[in-house]
Amino acid sequence: MMDLRETLSVAIDALRSNKLRAILTSLGVIIGSASIVLVVTVALTSQKYVIGQIEAIGSNLVYVELVSAGSIGQPLSYELTEGDMNALKATVPEVTEVAGTRELPMSIVVGGRERPVNLIGVTEGYQAIRRLVILRGRYFDVSDMETRNKVCLVTKQVADRVFGMGNPIGGTIRMGELTFTVIGVFRERVSTFGLSEIKDESVIIPLTLMKYYTGVNVLRVLYAQVDHPENVESVERQMAHLLQSRHPAGAEYNVQTLAAILSVAKKISLALTIVLLIFALIALIISGIGIMNIMLITVKERTREIGIRKAIGATRREILYQFLFEAFLISGGGAVLGVLIGVAIPVMIQPWLPGNLRVPISPMSVLLAFGISCSTGLFFGYLPANQAARLQPIESLRYE
Repeated sequence: MMDLRETLSVAIDALRSNKLRAILTSLGVIIGSASIVLVVTVALTSQKYVIGQIEAIGSNLVYVELVSAGSIGQPLSYELTEGDMNALKATVPEVTEVAGTRELPMSIVVGGRERPVNLIGVTEGYQAIRRLVILRGRYFDVSDMETRNKVCLVTKQVADRVFGMGNPIGGTIRMGELTFTVIGVFRERVSTFGLSEIKDESVIIPLTLMKYYTGVNVLRVLYAQVDHPENVESVERQMAHLLQSRHPAGAEYNVQTLAAILSVAKKISLALTIVLLIFALIALIISGIGIMNIMLITVKERTREIGIRKAIGATRREILYQFLFEAFLISGGGAVLGVLIGVAIPVMIQPWLPGNLRVPISPMSVLLAFGISCSTGLFFGYLPANQAARLQPIESLRYE
């Protein structure tokens, strides 16, 4: 133990005598270890954000629509109905909420000109499933659904185009032969960029009113919200089986979930993380090569010192440990500084990030950065240390 303490003391004194060289040598380790912490932090943050955005479209969502009616056209018996929706809610206990929609292209008159809008008939549970944000007014209540009130909600784009700076709540919009009273302005919590039934210029009305308006009781899309993520796959199978049992054999339905999108997002995030980690590891390898080069130069410069230490009784192991300690102190000190920088940067930028975005610091990334950095220093420091330990005392003393 005393030999190790003395050897460590000699290594520290050697580094103190060349502070600038030690600092510059550890710079690569600082950059590499900070990069590892930042890469993992950015990967976790981006993955959490992307998954949160996808899940905000609808929590544990399963949805289905009619795909094909075979070669005989599309009989009405193939269409999805409110009966299917109610049966799904009644027979599948994992389903907490259901909703149905049907779309109809319409037009409204603005400034003497007709403007196309997407008219959507929705059921009462649609807001909860799609997590619509009501900017003004309210959503449909039970009375609106049961009495077929001629009320509607409009997107902000429609409200701005029709009512300008005025308050749209209580205003009227005429579509076709019917005039609707606006009771709310809404938007999607997370924009689907027109890939769902909600477009920029959309108007939603009670589905009961849509049935009265068109005379047809069908749904284009049937939504189901599942209680837990692990039950989504089971509900998907049960939904497909239920629809096949309630409709003719020729009907084909496309049952989908957000699981595939979430899986792709996670794979993309993992791939980017691996690529960035490779760059961070390359920085550490380069810094390790720098440590090895500097240590080799140090061994050459201190050949006589090594000879003197061996002449007065220092063993080969003590010389080996001395230079390994120096390499470890350079890489370990750089790793500590790099980890501190990697942790400090996310903490500093947190106040400037959106309120709902948190930057998680992974303890595993801190341990990984420190471990890899120290291992790199020891690995590349072993060759110079071994070379120093193998020097012969007489030849070392003769070295000029």
